[in-house]
Order: sequence, then structure tokens, then C-alpha cells
Amino acid sequence: MRTAGGERAGGVVAAGHPLSAEAGAAVLRAGGNAVDAALAAMLTSFAAEPLLTGLGAGGYMLVVPPGEEPQLLDFFVEVPGRGADHAARAELVPVSVSFGDAVQVFNAGAAAVGAYGMPHGICAASERFGRMPLPELVAPAAALARGGVALNAEQAYVIEILEGICRLTPAVEAIFAPGGRLLGEGDTLVQAELADTLELLASEGARPFYEGEIAATVADLLSDQGGLVTRADLAAYATVTRRPVRVAYRGREVLSNPPPSAGGTLIAYALALLEAGGAGAPTPAQLVAAMGAAQQERTPQFLDGLAREGFLEQFLAARLGSTTHVSVLDGDGGACAVTSSNGEGAGIVVPGSGIHLNNMLGEQDLNPLGFHRFPPGRRLPSMMAPTVVLRDGRPELVLGSAGSNRIRSAVLQTIVAVVDHGLSADEAVRAPRLHFEDGIVYAEPGAQTAALEADGHAIAPFRARNLFFGGVQAVERAADGTLSGGGDPRRGGAAVVA
Repeated sequence: MRTAGGERAGGVVAAGHPLSAEAGAAVLRAGGNAVDAALAAMLTSFAAEPLLTGLGAGGYMLVVPPGEEPQLLDFFVEVPGRGADHAARAELVPVSVSFGDAVQVFNAGAAAVGAYGMPHGICAASERFGRMPLPELVAPAAALARGGVALNAEQAYVIEILEGICRLTPAVEAIFAPGGRLLGEGDTLVQAELADTLELLASEGARPFYEGEIAATVADLLSDQGGLVTRADLAAYATVTRRPVRVAYRGREVLSNPPPSAGGTLIAYALALLEAGGAGAPTPAQLVAAMGAAQQERTPQFLDGLAREGFLEQFLAARLGSTTHVSVLDGDGGACAVTSSNGEGAGIVVPGSGIHLNNMLGEQDLNPLGFHRFPPGRRLPSMMAPTVVLRDGRPELVLGSAGSNRIRSAVLQTIVAVVDHGLSADEAVRAPRLHFEDGIVYAEPGAQTAALEADGHAIAPFRARNLFFGGVQAVERAADGTLSGGGDPRRGGAAVVA
């Protein structure tokens, strides 16, 4: 792993893999801006971080251009089903995944696939904010996919724990277990068909994925297997521009993902509770209380309200009277945070394209009221929360996390570690974490739990640092302009100064 030390430079990138971070840094050195670098890193992650993201995924990008209003691009997975035969829907395929000290059930198969947003979001971000041509950003990623990437320990671990998905169909097994043997650390993962599809994206844009041959292949494939994604769903897909949620914290302004996503709103709520609790760094008990308060708000009424105009303001006013992430700061003062996710993948690969489709309709964290409850056209209420902390109106800290329902606790604790405890981004990312859910405090080694145990909290200790607690990638700009970053070792992350 490479971690950026503090230095004056033209920018800094933190991502979930050293190759992803280096791809973004190379773009900054070539004159690209924060969005260009984030796109290059994210595209490279398709080759270097498979299963976690890809062209069949969705995401969110928070952009803070120098001297301009921040914007959130929403290209997350959408609920399908326009014109589908819902009576013929297949059953979800449950797959148990062990994190060593915790087990979580995910669901795969055709019925788990939602309408992907990644190709549309990439093109929208490049057209609106990019400085470099998209083909230049795609080329290194395509070359890596075609030539192959040697699996590091962290990515090999992801494949190992998701073996049930990696062997679900012959097409996905051909990628992750060629010849019947599951790929491990040091083995080379080759995705030649994905390379061709990335080059198609670079030359023709998003159209083939939503109205052309690929869209037709996806719809026909899923229809044959009992999925719900139709040609009408893909043709209707569009990237949506939103205003970020804003909350004050310790003399700063924190920007994050607004409704209909859930994560940014709940992080803002937790930060506001900590702010109202008084000055000084919050104790573990105060952090757990804020996490618990945010979790309790995730009611059916909250989830229904996320899609309603003005819900964010009403919600805050009434109460306050498998994923990857890239964070970038550029030399012009711009910032970009992009979180993308394929879930764990549905185990279904689109023939001839190398696209591993998402399993978002089968994610418990995105469907807490039950599966297949949302209407077609609804964006799923994700916990993903690309976040930027502003100080005196300028980006000071850019961060986000993978980790399903643990995203909000990981982002919250990283902000507190930097702002309240004065840690560097790298130190904050590496610090031991807690996560509170369903009455249990999950704790990494080194987390302070004595007072929590004395208060009667049930503690579930982990024996080692674990990707269960998220994968935060963070970069920061100090008051003197020094840039630094931290890539999360839980996910094999890295930060590179350009």
C-alpha cells in the first residue's frame, strides 16, 4: 500500500486500490481536474477492484468546483419493472458471507438486479465538469482489464468471502474461478471483454448501454431468468443533479449526499446531535448514542419521505430545533468525492461485455422494509455518502466509504477524528472503529469500549481490523495548503500525491 505523506503538490487522490489511486494522480499530473482524476480512478477500479464496482453498478459524485456551487450527481441504481411481468419474477438467491466475526446474508440472481447508472454517470460527469477527453481517462483502465491485474491480499479476500456469488453462474465463474479454481492472492484477473466494453463507452458514450445493443442484451437476458429490468427501464434512466445536504459542525460546513439517498441525511443528523452536545471531542458513548439515534430514525415513514420534495429540511428542522470510494483534491482548490457500488454483484455477466450486473434489489440494507417494495423508477435509498468538509468555504477534507450499513458510522468517526481529535486523514482512516446497530456495539481492536460495557452495552469485539467496518478513502488540505491522504488498509486502499 502507498500512503501519501504531507506535501505541497498539484493534488491528492485516495482510492480503494494502489492502481486506482495512481491512475487518478497521473491524470492530475497531466493537467486534469478533480473530476477527471476521480473518473480515471473509478474506471481503473473496474479492473482492480472487481465485484465491488463496475459498469453494471451505480453511484454518487459530489463535486465542489473552485468558486462554484457544489453539486451532487446521482447515478445510483434505480428500481426496475416498467412493463415487466412481475408475476414471473424469480426468487432471490441468498448467499451467506462471513467477515470472520460477523455473518451477513446477501441476495443475488436475476431478481436482484436494478437498472444500472454507472455508464450514464461517467459520461454526465465528464461532459459537465471534466477537462480531459473521456477516451484518455478510459484507456489506462481498459489496458489493465485486458492485460490483467495481480490480485492483492485485500481483493483476494473479497473474492474468497464472495465465493458463492463468484460461482453462481458459468459466466461469472469464468472470470473469478477460471478452470474451476477460485482466484487467490497473486493470481492475475483478466477481463478482456470488459476492456472492449470500456472502449465502447469511450467512443460512443452511454447510449449503447441504455438504448443500443447492450441494453437489449441485458433486458432479454434478465427477462429469460426472471429479472425485472426492461428496455423501458434502461431507456428512461438519467443522471440527476441534486443540491448536497449541508450541516454545521465545529465552525465548518459538511456537505453530503441528499435524499432520496439515506446515508448523507443520517450522517448530517448525527453530526448535528454531536454539535448540540457541546464543544470538545465526543466520547465513544456520545458517538454510539448519535449512531443509535440516526438508526432509530430509519423508519418506514423516513424511507417513504426520502422521495418527497422538501423532506430533508423538514426532517432536520423537526429534530434539531461490497462498494468503493475515491476522494480527490486538485491544485486549483476543486474537490470530488465519488462512491460507487455493485453491491456484491448478482452473479450474472452480460454476454460479450464483461459487465457483472449489480444485486441492489437483494441488498437488505437498501430494502429494510422488505424486498421488491419500491415502485419502478425509484432510486434506492442508499447509505453511500460522498462527503466534503468545508472550512471558510474551501474544501478541507474529502471522504467517503464503502461498507453497506457501516458507511455512515465510518464517515462520522473519520470526520470526528480529523476535526475534533486533530488527526491527519491517514491517521483518522486507520483509527479503530465502532459500529452500533440492533443494540450491539461492534468494535475493532483498540476501540475504547470500557465505558460502553459499564453502561450495559453488548459488545461484539473483532479480533483484527476488518472491511466489515467500511473502507474510508480520505484526502485533506491543511491550512498552509499541504495536501495529504489516507487509503483504508481494510480494503487495500492507497493515497497518492500528484
